[in-house]
Amino acid sequence: MSLSRRSFLTMLGAAAMAGPASALPMFKGEAVPFSLDWLKAEAQRLAGEDYAPMPEVPDAWKNLTYDQYKALVFNTKKALWSDTDRAFQMDFFHPGLYFPRPIEINIVEGDNARKLGFDLSLFKRYEQFPKELVDAAMAEDPMESTLGYSGLRLRHELTKPGRFEEFMVFQGASYFRAIGTGQTYGLSARGLALNTGEAEGEEFPEFTRFWVDAPSHDATTITVHALLDGPSTTGAYSFRITPGQPAHVTVEATLYPRTELTHVGLAPLTSMFLFDQTNRARFDDFREAVHDSEGLLVWNGAGEMLWRPLANPSGLQVSSFVDTNPRGFGLMQRARHSEDFADLEALYHNRPSLWITPQGDWGQGAVTLVEIPSDKEIYDNIVAYWRPRDPMAAGQGYSFVYQMAWGGEPEDTRPVSRVLNTRIGKGYDKEKSHIIMAVDFADHEVFGTKEADLEDITRFISANRGTVSDGILQRNAGTGGVRLAFKFEPGDVASAELRVQLVKDGKSLTEVWLYRWTA
Repeated sequence: MSLSRRSFLTMLGAAAMAGPASALPMFKGEAVPFSLDWLKAEAQRLAGEDYAPMPEVPDAWKNLTYDQYKALVFNTKKALWSDTDRAFQMDFFHPGLYFPRPIEINIVEGDNARKLGFDLSLFKRYEQFPKELVDAAMAEDPMESTLGYSGLRLRHELTKPGRFEEFMVFQGASYFRAIGTGQTYGLSARGLALNTGEAEGEEFPEFTRFWVDAPSHDATTITVHALLDGPSTTGAYSFRITPGQPAHVTVEATLYPRTELTHVGLAPLTSMFLFDQTNRARFDDFREAVHDSEGLLVWNGAGEMLWRPLANPSGLQVSSFVDTNPRGFGLMQRARHSEDFADLEALYHNRPSLWITPQGDWGQGAVTLVEIPSDKEIYDNIVAYWRPRDPMAAGQGYSFVYQMAWGGEPEDTRPVSRVLNTRIGKGYDKEKSHIIMAVDFADHEVFGTKEADLEDITRFISANRGTVSDGILQRNAGTGGVRLAFKFEPGDVASAELRVQLVKDGKSLTEVWLYRWTA
């Protein structure tokens, strides 16, 4: 059985189990001083040395099958801090299969940190997992083990006192993901993206060492620090995490490039888009749509709200939204009804959106969207990030801060009508081939309640190639808003950039709808 990283992590999120309570046999190293300044100095020191990846686990662990890997499950009753009154608990993932390099996890109390030793007794083994691997691991000294944890999971009392529910996971390269209370895991984030979509291939630096601040009994926020390391750069990261709806994460990071970085992706997001009403005809599927995210939302430095529906193209597609000091961007999931997908298992309607709010001056660059062809929903094929215009030179430090909101629509953005849906299909004019584009907008007080109220609204419809009609603006009883439908005649072009906006008296009423059509 072959699974992508995204579906594999979804399985892990559902696999945590409760076993019989017992004493917590955690092993810790000697206490050593720790601070964020020390972490930055350590990242800078490593940047001056040749890259040395973390050691891999023995081949027997790397060669585990999918079924074998999932047959060793963390016992949440043995979570870190489960025998205390601390406000958070932490679970661990074992290594192997897709996670060949263990990470180091340290617990910070006061100004000191202690390393956790690998403890296999925290996991429950099912029959499919090789018993000889467990026996060999249990015979090792935990502080000298060739094994180690591959990731960590955070839990908090989200809905009921005494019930600790998961809300965030760090596992694999620099990947992490979170959910708002009551949501289902969907898209992921990364610490850094390098050379995404480039012909020479993408580089995946890794979070190799973590330091988790021990929370107090009444804490509502937990802080995780991480060291990023890769062939081209190191980095010191600090995540201040507040679960809820939405879940808020403040990220502070400083990069120390080993080599010049010409294609950097800051605050990168990774998601999946297979099909919706824009490309429904390509998929013989009983469901209405399949995606973790349906659109890229950008609040640019000029104050415009841009909405770009995601696409599953026939070839690699990269779009750049050039900007200076963006106010925010993110991948949104706006379809929130079960019947929007008709999938009773994946629960795509309950996947989180993720909004990034840059702090400070991010300068010139572009919000970049990478769309990769995909024929299965198990593959992540969407990446979005901020790409600075200027390269990052080796031997220097580059700091950036941003806020993340995992949940629904972003707060405190420009108050314009949102794009609710985009529908695309062939027209039926026999004389000339054309395509029908239908864009649904949410209601706005200026739209009024009658068709006549829409007459004074200006419809801006444009395409850089091909021709577009003037369009028809109508009330949509199904959404409570309005629909703008227009013809697009591509002629013999292979692609075109389309733009739609509703305006009255020089004021934008809607998000700016952007779409790249491809033949």
